[in-house]
Amino acid sequence: MAANIPQRFTESDISDEAVRSTCDDASICKRFASSIGYWKDPYIQYFVRQTGERKAPEINRGYYGRVKGVNHLLDSFLKQTKCNCQVINLGAGLDTTFWRLKDEELLPRKYFEVDFPMVVSRKTLCIKTRAPLLKPIIETHSSDSILIDSHGLDSDRYSVIGADLRDLPVLEEKLKKCNLDTQLPVVLLAECVLVYMAPERSANLVRWAADTFQTAMFINYEQVNMADRFGQIMVENLQRRQCTLAGVEVCRSLETQINSFCFIPLLQKDRFLLNGWENASAVDMMSVYNSLPRDDVSRIEKLEFLDEKELLQQLLQHYCICWATKDSNNLGLADITF
Repeated sequence: MAANIPQRFTESDISDEAVRSTCDDASICKRFASSIGYWKDPYIQYFVRQTGERKAPEINRGYYGRVKGVNHLLDSFLKQTKCNCQVINLGAGLDTTFWRLKDEELLPRKYFEVDFPMVVSRKTLCIKTRAPLLKPIIETHSSDSILIDSHGLDSDRYSVIGADLRDLPVLEEKLKKCNLDTQLPVVLLAECVLVYMAPERSANLVRWAADTFQTAMFINYEQVNMADRFGQIMVENLQRRQCTLAGVEVCRSLETQINSFCFIPLLQKDRFLLNGWENASAVDMMSVYNSLPRDDVSRIEKLEFLDEKELLQQLLQHYCICWATKDSNNLGLADITF
C-alpha cells in the first residue's frame, strides 16, 4: 500500500471515489450544455444547481452527440418493443432520462437505475425534496406510499438501487427485490461505466446480462482509440485525479469494443460476441454526430462559434457507442442502428 494513503483506505477505495466524482463532471457539463440550448432538460437543474464555468464549444457539442446518440438507440428499442420492456441504467449517476421518457410518453414497464450507494443517497435526497422530480414518480405509482430513503427508491415504474456492479449476486438480488422481470425485454445502458472496471469484471457483467435476459439490448458509451497520443493524454489527465481507467485495453479500437476482452497473452475473449450476445456493432462519435438530423445539428452549431473544428473531430473520434442485441422474441432488434 502506498505510504501516502491512510491505512483505513485502500487504493481501490480511492479509485472508486474518483470514479464517483466523474458523476459530477458529467452532470455539470450536461447542465451547462442544456442551459444554453443544445437540448432541453428541465430536470437537470434540480440535481445540479449551478452551471459552473463556461465549457469549451467542442465539449458541449461532444455531450450533445452523446445525449442524442444514446437517446436514439434507447428510444428505438422502446418503440420496437412498444414500451413493453424494462430499462436498466448502469452507473446512472444523476441522469434524468426517466423524466424525459415520461414527458414523451415513452416510459417502459419499469425503469431501473443502479449506482454506488453514496451516489444513490444523493439522488434520492434530491428527488425526495424537490416536487418537480417527485411528482412524476407519484403519478406513475398506484399506491399511496413510495419507498424512498437514503438507500434507494422503489415505485411501480421507477427504482433507484445502490449496488456495486462488480458484485453480481447482490446486484441481481436487489433488482429482483424491485420486481425485475427477467422474461420481459430489457435494454441496459452504460455510459462511461465499463471502462472503469477491470476487463474481466466488465465481461462478467456483460455475460450476466446475456444469461439473464433472452431478449435484450446493451448500449455502451465510452472511450475508444486510446492507443494514440490524444488517448494517452486523456488517460494521464484522469490518473492525475487518481481515477484509473481499469478497462482501457478494451478501448484501443472499435474492433476491440466488439471483439476483444483484454490484451493478456494467450487469452482473448470477446466482450459481447463471446459473452452471449448475438449481434454487436460500434461506431465512433464522429460518425454518430454526422448521422444526427442535419437541421438540429445546424441549429446547435449556431449556438457557439467553434474556431478549430479539428478539435471537435479529434474529441469525437476518441469516444464511441457500441450496442449489442439478442432477440429470442424476433422483435427486429438487430435492425436498430444509426
